[in-house]
Amino acid sequence: MARIKLLDKVFETSITEAQIQERVKAVADRINNDMADKNPLLLAVLNGSFMFAADLMRMLTIPCEISFVKLASYQGTTSTGTIKEVIGINEDLAGRTVIIVEDIVESGLTIKRMVESIGTRSPKSIHICTLLMKPDRLTVPLNVEYAAIEIPNDFIVGYGLDYNQQGRNLRDIYTVVEE
Repeated sequence: MARIKLLDKVFETSITEAQIQERVKAVADRINNDMADKNPLLLAVLNGSFMFAADLMRMLTIPCEISFVKLASYQGTTSTGTIKEVIGINEDLAGRTVIIVEDIVESGLTIKRMVESIGTRSPKSIHICTLLMKPDRLTVPLNVEYAAIEIPNDFIVGYGLDYNQQGRNLRDIYTVVEE
């Protein structure tokens, strides 16, 4: 396993680019099947989901659209517990099938806030899609229909996820090494 250093922390490879792409394809296949006649709007949560959203979108074969929203809840390696909307939703969601595309679901608070916010705009349905899921960290009930990979409660970087804005460009996902 490759080790890298970002700022003051050491990380090692935990999920390879090939494994990520295989799981993204599996999620895309499910969405292609489930949403074949729905023209869903993918609502990607920035910054972390941009790589996942791009790869997912390229693997979808159904008519679909994409837009972006930016929420902030992280500082360093831990969630601040405070979620603030930075860039809002500009699309008319009334009667639309919406798929929230997230990089990682941990406590579920960010997604819960998004579902509540989107729900006020009268969508036909709201679905949740995430690259990574930490089931042991979930603190609110959520129906995450499309979870590509379940992971333990470790701090990770790569493939869009960062440590103090570093590491988003890495093709693999790395887990922090506790020393």
